[in-house]
Amino acid sequence: MNKSMSESNLSEGSNENTTKKSSQRNKRLREEDLPGEFYKFKEEMRELISSFMNAQQNQISSILMDLKEIQNTNNSINNSVMLLTKQNEDFCKKIELLQSQIKQDREYISILENKIEDLQRSSRKTSIEIKNAPKNKQESREDLLKMVMCLAKSVDLVMDVKDIKDIFRLSERKERGVNNPPIILELGSTLLKIDLLKKIKLFNSKNKSKLQAMHLGFTINEHNPIYITEQLTSKAARLFFLARDLVKMKNYKYCWTSFGKVFVRQDESSRIIQVTTEPQVHQLLQKP
Repeated sequence: MNKSMSESNLSEGSNENTTKKSSQRNKRLREEDLPGEFYKFKEEMRELISSFMNAQQNQISSILMDLKEIQNTNNSINNSVMLLTKQNEDFCKKIELLQSQIKQDREYISILENKIEDLQRSSRKTSIEIKNAPKNKQESREDLLKMVMCLAKSVDLVMDVKDIKDIFRLSERKERGVNNPPIILELGSTLLKIDLLKKIKLFNSKNKSKLQAMHLGFTINEHNPIYITEQLTSKAARLFFLARDLVKMKNYKYCWTSFGKVFVRQDESSRIIQVTTEPQVHQLLQKP
């Protein structure tokens, strides 16, 4: 029995080995029996994947190069921005310095303008201006003196030729567009100037026709109105022109000049305002 059992086991082991070998042969036969299209497809897929990977690698390399270039550009931009920022800070400091200097210069210019205005006003403190007096073709200094003496007689002022320090008519070139340029009369004293202006004001208040060319001794164009004021500086004349708009537009009753300065007053109970700048006039115009 032992012998028989031993043979039986050998037989079974031999059969199992034979089955495995047969199975392996069959598998190889099946792979070898696969059609050629599969191998072709597999090779195509390998080539496609390889080509895709190569393309991806090239694209990644190109992107890396672009990124590096962008990084370099960004670094360059940052450096430029830092330089511009520093320059801007320097410019801001210079601008602040210049603005401060401009402010100081304007203040100094304003001081100089006021000084010049005071000097010009002082030099004209004895002068008056006769406007719209007819002009003769051959007008001499003696003719102008006769006009003034006739004026003094018309307003009842005692005055001698010696009281006249200087007299002349402004040139037509300086007074463009004016048919009868003003006459500048410089008197010997400020007191005489004040007396003459008072007499003229009194004469105009008493006579409805007021001063005319006939009161200067004219027989031609004798009804031309004559205006006599103290001689103002260019700045004061401009302020006086603007201040008269207050009388027209803002119901100011009074607007006058005194010793080369301009004054306005709204009514008898209001305070007297000296007009010194153009912005001041604009502010008064804007008040309700």
